Amino acid sequence: MPFRKASCGYSGASDGWTDLAENMVLDWEFTTAPDGNIALTGELALDGNTDFTIGLALGDSLQNAITNLLHSLALPFASRCEIYEAEWESRGKQMSPLEARSQDKGELYRASASLLSAHEDKTYPGAFIASLSIPWGETLGDNAMGGYHLVWTRDMVNSVTGLLAAGDAESARRALIYLAAAQQPDGGFPQNFWLDGRPYWQGVQLDEVAFPVILAWKMRRIGLKSAFDDYEMVMRAAAYLVRNGPATGQDRWEEASGYSPSTLAVNIAALVCAALFARQRGDEATAAYLEEYADFLECHIEPWTVTNQGSLLPGVARHYIRINPIAIGDISPDEDPDNRSITLRNQPPGQQSVFPARDIVDAGFLELVRYGIRRPGDPLIEDSLKVVDTVLKTDTPFGPVWRRYNHDGYGQKAGGGAYQGWGVGRPWPLLTGERGHYELAAGRDVTAYIKAMEGFASYTGLLPEQVWDQP
Repeated sequence: MPFRKASCGYSGASDGWTDLAENMVLDWEFTTAPDGNIALTGELALDGNTDFTIGLALGDSLQNAITNLLHSLALPFASRCEIYEAEWESRGKQMSPLEARSQDKGELYRASASLLSAHEDKTYPGAFIASLSIPWGETLGDNAMGGYHLVWTRDMVNSVTGLLAAGDAESARRALIYLAAAQQPDGGFPQNFWLDGRPYWQGVQLDEVAFPVILAWKMRRIGLKSAFDDYEMVMRAAAYLVRNGPATGQDRWEEASGYSPSTLAVNIAALVCAALFARQRGDEATAAYLEEYADFLECHIEPWTVTNQGSLLPGVARHYIRINPIAIGDISPDEDPDNRSITLRNQPPGQQSVFPARDIVDAGFLELVRYGIRRPGDPLIEDSLKVVDTVLKTDTPFGPVWRRYNHDGYGQKAGGGAYQGWGVGRPWPLLTGERGHYELAAGRDVTAYIKAMEGFASYTGLLPEQVWDQP
């Protein structure tokens, strides 16, 4: 009987291979190379045939591996490939026809929808991680576990909201269930967490508690029934916002505490949503309380987060700032943003790191318009945009893009080296999209912003966190 030798290499423990080999009809031989790699060699009985199929399956047990193997062999490859392609094509047909607003015939739009879907975990349905990446991972060792491959509720809710706009309602349903399961006993959500719910970083970001409430209301408003009663999750989150606000432990850039325009906007919207939930349940007292607290936050937005002494743009002294750095736990702080200083901890060694809070700006105040708290065209919003455009805007061959805030040190070093606690903050394409949201609300043409984001994408349809802004 003719035989043909087959071998494969495997690095690591051999226990699984041993179990598998012992259950094969023919004998297999293990050999260990000096470098520790294991070679598994055996003979196949061809029985006169020269064509054969080798199936290799992995699993955390023999039963799991054999089940995976038999599932793989149950259908011919061509048939399985047809099913796989048909599922993707079917998904594409279900998407909303947003290609008409694109400048690349919808290529980036479709690729982005697929990429967001790929970021949902297959073991924990509804768990969308921020990104399959570790920033500057090439400079980090194996012990550097942190990265974007974690769940941030802010990123997650924005991801499923995008998918919802693209016509995918089921992802939003799964996401809300996952978030309800991940909520902590006090009603909050961790800064970020592993797929199984274990917190990683320990910061408190109030917007990350507010976003799940907004998602729940958005689904209810458009008639999407959740698969469970989300009322308890919503009310627990609202209670957390009241108990732990109005200052946030970290803003959306995860670097400073205080009164943040973007965080306040999301919190106000979430509290109003929670009040609507309560009113639908007939709890008028709770609804009124949440609305009154939201009103309290709303009427303090300008006193807390607007400077009257700005010096970044001549002629515009009054504008929104990035954050008023109030310390958490200070029960009687000086809340005047013109009297506060902020420390930027991502500055190069020996460089200035403390700045007047009134002179550090970002475009986070645009969240106030996005959530209906301030109207597009508001003179203070428009003046603040003039300051942001003067200080943060970069014009590229593809179109406009903005940096996070002035004096940002989170980015590649001046010579292109990896960020290692300090660097030079570069422009973020997502801020081009954020500005596009505002311009659309203001009734202005957004073609340039769509075209810019399509230009920032790689040929594979991936958008970078930051783009290079130098020769």
